[in-house]
Amino acid sequence: MSDSFEDALTGLAAIVGDKHVIASAPDQEPYVVDWRGRYHGRAVAVVKPRSTAEVAAIVKYCGEKRLAIVPQGGNTGMCGAATPDDRAGNVVIRLDRMRAVRDVSPLANTITVEAGCILAEVQDAAKAVDRYFPLSLGAEGSCQIGGNISTNAGGTAVLRYGPTRDLVLGLEVVLPDGRVFNGLRALRKDSTGYALKQLFIGAEGTLGIVTAAVLKLFAPPRSSALALLKLQGVEQALEIMQRLRGAVGDRLGSLEIMSRSQIEAIAATVPHVTVPFALTTPWYLIVELTDTLAGVDLNEPLATVLADAMEAGLAEDAILASNLSQAKAIWAVRHSVSEGNKRSGYVVSHDSVVPLERQAAFVTNVEARIKAAVPHANVAMHGHIGDGNIHVVALIDRARCQDPDATARLVAEINEIVDDETAAQGGAISAEHGIGITNRGRLARVADPLDIELMRGIKRLLDPNGLMNPGKIFGKGAT
Repeated sequence: MSDSFEDALTGLAAIVGDKHVIASAPDQEPYVVDWRGRYHGRAVAVVKPRSTAEVAAIVKYCGEKRLAIVPQGGNTGMCGAATPDDRAGNVVIRLDRMRAVRDVSPLANTITVEAGCILAEVQDAAKAVDRYFPLSLGAEGSCQIGGNISTNAGGTAVLRYGPTRDLVLGLEVVLPDGRVFNGLRALRKDSTGYALKQLFIGAEGTLGIVTAAVLKLFAPPRSSALALLKLQGVEQALEIMQRLRGAVGDRLGSLEIMSRSQIEAIAATVPHVTVPFALTTPWYLIVELTDTLAGVDLNEPLATVLADAMEAGLAEDAILASNLSQAKAIWAVRHSVSEGNKRSGYVVSHDSVVPLERQAAFVTNVEARIKAAVPHANVAMHGHIGDGNIHVVALIDRARCQDPDATARLVAEINEIVDDETAAQGGAISAEHGIGITNRGRLARVADPLDIELMRGIKRLLDPNGLMNPGKIFGKGAT
């Protein structure tokens, strides 16, 4: 290690203490490799501050020494946005020690938390005061709320509550020059100029480091009903959704769809998950109704809609969960998608979102085109059909992916198919996973040049030296 980097370790340790600076390569390994094992970077140090003041001091110090800064939450992302690149001068800032719940207000329906809080901890803190934080996803036991905000995470409750962007009232952010943007206002209405907080939601840590947030809470669901439907196609799922909205309105909380190939991948590779239904049709739809009133029988209206749907030929079969255990077993299948895919082969995943009316055409066209171009690919799909977000996944035998150049060409071919079809249907290439490293070339290819120009301008304004999470979204040389 060069003398300048040794000096950097000393300077960082002076801010957070020696034991909170990780310098050895073996100890850094969990922090410099992404969750899927695709990207492996380098770092001078992994630093774990305890407070916003320490984060600000680290950022200011790194700016003075021209050290690149990589903010990192739980490192559960799908696109490498929290992984350092291979330059020598990276400093990874982990917020694991910033896990305080600063305030909970049942009156205002808000909770103020530090960015290192695990998502499940936020959910539990809300539950402790008889409130509900609706963001829910498979990694909720390890992902951090700062990362959820920085990627504008979606999850399974977007249909009713919206993505993370809709759940944030205020933010505290350390800017690239070390100043602190204090926007921790728990206001439902605020028209005093630009909504600056929105710049940092979904920015993937390229404009600053989120250190705390004021989040919306809701009355908890006290009654629920869940069913799994067996369908022939996405068209039927959309018609059933329309019928449900007409019958139960906002009680429709979640609507999740999975292809048979997706469930088969989970069944074959995730031993602790049991698929509690026979796979007899191409598509499977999870429907969940919730109500904030206790004792409301939601099974009756759900059963009525499902019976009508089956009579109309929209569903082949329907399983109405009879108890909480059965409902959890069905959800366990949905929440095991990422794990099952990772174990099934080399994953080429996509995060497309298209208008609801065009989801069926998108699914049909993209599957046919991938199978025609790459016959050996196993095409699996899952998604939040009610908000237009369908994840197209091509699972490739790892034995076919030993040559990096050939693999890159294969991935590019599949990506172009999905992206072109997404654009043809009036959609966008990322609904909730973000851009990171994985999708930056795809963004450059399909985005409106004016969009890229405006985003680069914002980046230059806030981070003129390009030190905040370099190489993400725009690629190398972001500024």
